[in-house]
Amino acid sequence: MAEKDKPWLFRTYAGHSTAEKSNALYRSNLQKGQTGLSVAFDLPTQTGYDSDHVLARGEVGKVGVPVCHLGDMRTLFDQIPLEQMNTSMTINATAPWLLSLYIAVAQEQGADTRKLQGTVQNDLIKEYLSRGTYICPPKPSLAMITDVAAYTREHLPKWNPMNVCSYHLQEAGATPQQELAYALATAIAVLDDLKTKVPEENFPAMVGRISFFVNAGIRFVTEMCKMRAFTELWDEITRERYGIEEPKFRRFRYGVQVNSLGLTEQQPENNVYRILLEMLAVTLSKNARARAVQLPAWNEALGLPRPWDQQWSLRMQQILAYETDLLEFGDLFDGNPVIAAKVEDLKQGARDELRLLDEMGGAISAIDYMKSRLVEANAERLNRIEANETVVVGVNRWEQGEPSPLTAGDGGIMVVDPAVEQEQIKRLQAWKADRDEGAVEAALAALRLAAQEGRNVMPASIAAAKAGATTGEWAGVMRQVHGEYRGPTGVAASPSNRTEGLEEIRDAVDAVSTRLGRRLKFVVGKPGLDGHSNGAEQIAFRARDCGMDITYEGIRLTPEQIVARAQEEDAHVVGLSILSGSHLPLIEDLMQRMRAAGLSHVPVVVGGIIPDEDAERLLEMGVTRVYTPKDFQLNRIMMDIVALVEPGSAAA
Repeated sequence: MAEKDKPWLFRTYAGHSTAEKSNALYRSNLQKGQTGLSVAFDLPTQTGYDSDHVLARGEVGKVGVPVCHLGDMRTLFDQIPLEQMNTSMTINATAPWLLSLYIAVAQEQGADTRKLQGTVQNDLIKEYLSRGTYICPPKPSLAMITDVAAYTREHLPKWNPMNVCSYHLQEAGATPQQELAYALATAIAVLDDLKTKVPEENFPAMVGRISFFVNAGIRFVTEMCKMRAFTELWDEITRERYGIEEPKFRRFRYGVQVNSLGLTEQQPENNVYRILLEMLAVTLSKNARARAVQLPAWNEALGLPRPWDQQWSLRMQQILAYETDLLEFGDLFDGNPVIAAKVEDLKQGARDELRLLDEMGGAISAIDYMKSRLVEANAERLNRIEANETVVVGVNRWEQGEPSPLTAGDGGIMVVDPAVEQEQIKRLQAWKADRDEGAVEAALAALRLAAQEGRNVMPASIAAAKAGATTGEWAGVMRQVHGEYRGPTGVAASPSNRTEGLEEIRDAVDAVSTRLGRRLKFVVGKPGLDGHSNGAEQIAFRARDCGMDITYEGIRLTPEQIVARAQEEDAHVVGLSILSGSHLPLIEDLMQRMRAAGLSHVPVVVGGIIPDEDAERLLEMGVTRVYTPKDFQLNRIMMDIVALVEPGSAAA
């Protein structure tokens, strides 16, 4: 029998509720054959807020595990020997802090930190473009990325200090060429800065430690070619731009989570096939095979997956790796002229885009441009689905089907107990009560000085972690020193010339605006910490093109801010988008504030991943319409909005 290659790392992206419950899930998954950990943190942790902050309300433990301090991190990895583990932490703005907590826990366990293996995502540039968990402006954020890298060179030689993440670029609508170019431009920006922070003789090895985290969509032949293009372009860039001679330091090393954007709420069982096909894109070609794979669960378009759902995704990987003969062969596509032509086409498109970005001054200078291009590309993708040019089975073709037994009973998802938030806040308060305040203040003062003086923040961050500082306090120092940042929305206020297929809606908007005496005003807001802005952007983008007067200020607003803006703008309709599962507490707060402000006559429409029973509760609160991912026809939503503000209508 042919000798098999070693399989990739098997991971599931996991974390929820509390550190204790997440720890139990990790240990269970490891017993089931998972070979690495991939930690999901909740939104307050990702954006640098403690669980008791006003912006954290409703978000604690929803999309990941809350980690406020060393005690939480200690609990998260209880009975998991970190010296033997390969841990990926999906964390960006707070990456220096979470890595500091990880190092502190490892040292408590008696681990040799030089043996620690894993990755912090630590890609801030894509946060401005697609995910939205940034804190500080781009330049100081770039400095923190390279601070982590420079520190690991000396102290954690097996750690991947930066994971260029193109995953969310595709989730935001990027074409394969854009995904290639924007990810590679990010890597170039990081390496250009890192080159100034490490000895020249150590730089090639640091280039070899940069890894990537990519997406693989349903067009799996194109996606497989994209991975081959990534591999070849990275080799080209590291050799020609940076003069890296050692082949192993030019190797394109990547992990993958396959596409979640294409998972459907309708006929969710179809998602199993989508996930399998997308996994093939990153495993079939040996020369461009992923080093680590994590798969979403079939029900992630519905809500939080249960342990059984994650097990099912893990089994998919294990069957491919151990039951099939895939790992017994060399690359299956070398010499294939069709594949070679497609790879070259993708490479040339990426080179052209990279050249343009370079002319603009690189990725940091081109953030606004890249954001607007992603919003446009996503709008074009949705247009193709609406026009049935792109077929999505169960969505715009073969929509009728049998009820899914997978969603019967408990609804097919895990629901986080609302009591989790208060319990976490109590633990945070107890932690603060027990710590040495003087030591914390001294550690934070040292951290502030390091940041002000431009020194590497990692040593001071580790000291602050050990002293008992919290996530919110660490991020508070960074906000004080560098300021906060509001990223571009990619949605210009001025109307575009894209009116094809919108004539009827534009006429309706003009007619109702005439009767109202001014242009129909639509305020779109994203309450809470959810940075997944695709839906809000596309609604605002389409509403603008339909002739409405829109206000969309981007992510991370409090209900109070949204209500104030609705009052200032004299809004006719308020639209809210929430995908983090925090819709009930946030919208309840907002509706109470709307009534208190005398705006109960203004219709409020809500979109997000919202179970049917939650939708009913929102309607009871006074919400006028609830939309979920199955409501993909944006033009129909636009006509609903026009009807809601028609003078004298029942909804007005």
